[in-house]
Amino acid sequence: MKMLVFGGSGRTGQVLVRVAQQMGWQVQAPAHAECELADARAVSDLVLGSDAALVVNAAAISGLEACLDDPLQAHVVNAVAPAAMALACRHTGARFVHLSTDYVLDGRRAGKKSESAKCKPVSVYGESKREGELQVLEALPGALVARVSWICGNPQKPAFVEQTLAKVLAGQPLAAIADKESLPTDVEDIARVVLALAAAPVGGVLHVCADGEPVSWYDCALLALETAVQGGYLSAMPQVVTQKRADVPFFREERPRYTAMDNSKLLSLGIPMPDAAETIRRVSLRFLLARAASALI
Repeated sequence: MKMLVFGGSGRTGQVLVRVAQQMGWQVQAPAHAECELADARAVSDLVLGSDAALVVNAAAISGLEACLDDPLQAHVVNAVAPAAMALACRHTGARFVHLSTDYVLDGRRAGKKSESAKCKPVSVYGESKREGELQVLEALPGALVARVSWICGNPQKPAFVEQTLAKVLAGQPLAAIADKESLPTDVEDIARVVLALAAAPVGGVLHVCADGEPVSWYDCALLALETAVQGGYLSAMPQVVTQKRADVPFFREERPRYTAMDNSKLLSLGIPMPDAAETIRRVSLRFLLARAASALI
């Protein structure tokens, strides 16, 4: 079986490619230089000529400030390119999975949101990703739009959890935002879900994230540090200063506050997900073990 992955060098794409290859997939993951996502024709031609049974889009401009500074580029890469992929898959018959984000939600109300919740993005990034969802499903109604949140778990592409551990091991002070909540998603779980649903008759929006109660970045930091202490990587719990979103000077774009997603629909398909605390502990140990192994080389 052939699989085409856009964004194969990114945080999620790297793991997806590795897991798929381990399962026997023949994976094509074009580098940025091989296919410019801003060129919809090139994107479409690549899909049409790939002979892939499964096409996954894990590529995006995800930096909020980058999207704010160049909204046109954000729209082209996050919306127009995925739509071109979907339309090409409609012609080839390939299964298409597009990764989206919890930032399509406005985040003004606490609690977990289902797939039917209204989407009112508060950032250019969120707007571009929501437009991508709509365009993908218009081009190919049977496509799967997998919304993920707070992606972590790839030691080669550190996210907030891994960055916190790297800082404390380097003796740097720690601070974490406490007025923002969601549910983390381990890249290993994303790969597992995508490949499990590769041939399943499931389309539309699907929330793919940890189970359990929502956590803040501050909660994530504490869980990661507790894991490091329990594993003997730290001798004692360090201090973590609590922050608010408004305290971060380089945040020029608004971050939504409550974007935790309800994954009941995923669970109903027979695909369990770990809770948030387990996800953070698992991701933390993976990073710490990878760091220790690299130190021995």
